Amino acid sequence: MEYTFKDFKSDQQVRWCPGCGNHAILAALQRAMPEVCKGLSYDLETFVMVSGIGCSSRLPYYLNTFGFHGIHGRATAISTGIKVANPKLTVWQTSGDGDALAIGGNHFIHAIRRNIDINLLLFNNQIYGLTKGQYSPTSKRGTITKTSPYGTVEHPFNPGSLVIGAKGTFFARGLDVEMKLNEEIMIAAARHDGTSVCEMLTNCVIFNDGAHKNISDAATRADRVIVLRHGEKMIFGKNRDKGLVLDGLKLKVVTLGEDGITEDDILTHDAHSNNIGIHFMLAEMKYPDFPVALGVIRDVQDYTYDDGVRDQVEEVKAKSKITCVQDLLESGSVWEVK
Repeated sequence: MEYTFKDFKSDQQVRWCPGCGNHAILAALQRAMPEVCKGLSYDLETFVMVSGIGCSSRLPYYLNTFGFHGIHGRATAISTGIKVANPKLTVWQTSGDGDALAIGGNHFIHAIRRNIDINLLLFNNQIYGLTKGQYSPTSKRGTITKTSPYGTVEHPFNPGSLVIGAKGTFFARGLDVEMKLNEEIMIAAARHDGTSVCEMLTNCVIFNDGAHKNISDAATRADRVIVLRHGEKMIFGKNRDKGLVLDGLKLKVVTLGEDGITEDDILTHDAHSNNIGIHFMLAEMKYPDFPVALGVIRDVQDYTYDDGVRDQVEEVKAKSKITCVQDLLESGSVWEVK
């Protein structure tokens, strides 16, 4: 069956604030799902959307798929259980920066370490929105919030660095206003065999308006972000005249035409490289010293947890002398009581 985005829209009213960046991510996901079905021969009934607690965690209600609204921070544990119990399902998870990286941080890094085949959408608005404006693990140092009235003194997480540091096999970053790119990222995540993490930079118009304004403004965005695609040169800028090169062991921004720099000198993005060094540096880039990297930064293949569990079960079954419950009851140490 060929699906359209309307097949993935539920009949529920979307209850996010007008102007919230989550609306754009939801629309991109609904548009990506038919392409995912077409490319991977999935049916609508194979999709499960799991969430924890937070504004973004309402998303399962807005998709016409199976869904599970979990408790705070435990969405990744639930996703893991669903995928292991029924590997034929395609499991998607939506979590905010607080839900995934604070109370859910332990589950988050271990899912990445295990490389279980689930797709994590990490909505990063750098604030706790649902609980009314406390600082989160990704809030910039100095941010004034309800729980940091004089500015937070904590160092924030960079989700990309966290994923790659945990030996993640897939990391991508999107921006709420980049609808087509987000759709492209989600399709790539679905095709990846293993844990995919898509960080979605979103705006909270109520408690952290303008969190990503330094890169989201249409007039300056082209000079402040770089969209990475495997096999393409790392070129950016409104006039496509800037690029990235390696200067020793560090990345450096250069201008084409200056100091004899040509397109041949610019780095070519290799998302499939097993060497995490450049992927880590790309994920770490921050404006104004560097453009912020968007798109698929890392996409490599490795052994997956769910495949390992399946293979282990089949191996044990093939060797086991226990074929029924009666065999199980009579196995091990057995005594006859008279």
